[in-house]
Amino acid sequence: MKDSELRNRAKALALHIISVCDNVDTRKGRSVLVNQIVRSSTSIGANIHEANYAVSRADFINKFHIALKECSETEYWIEMLLGSRTIDEKSAKELLQECGIIRRILVKSITTAKKNVDNTK
Repeated sequence: MKDSELRNRAKALALHIISVCDNVDTRKGRSVLVNQIVRSSTSIGANIHEANYAVSRADFINKFHIALKECSETEYWIEMLLGSRTIDEKSAKELLQECGIIRRILVKSITTAKKNVDNTK
């Protein structure tokens, strides 16, 4: 998968999450959950975007690792929103599915980048 496709997926996920969170009643104490998931989901794409301007292969790999961690954190917040009945099961399933796709792409990209570093030694 091309990097731009990964960036587009990450951006679409963040925008989907923002859209879902726009419908959450934050008066019920859910504002912390909403703030956390918006931060982590938007950070995925931000780190992928930043990796394009990495100063080294190690910096590139590090940015993708951060994106991977943020993706994992986003999955956690989706589970918290679902568990607290803040979002419906259908929305949670769609978001978790897309997070899973992005996570697998990131893992594959990190593995490939590490192999490329090893091959240059």
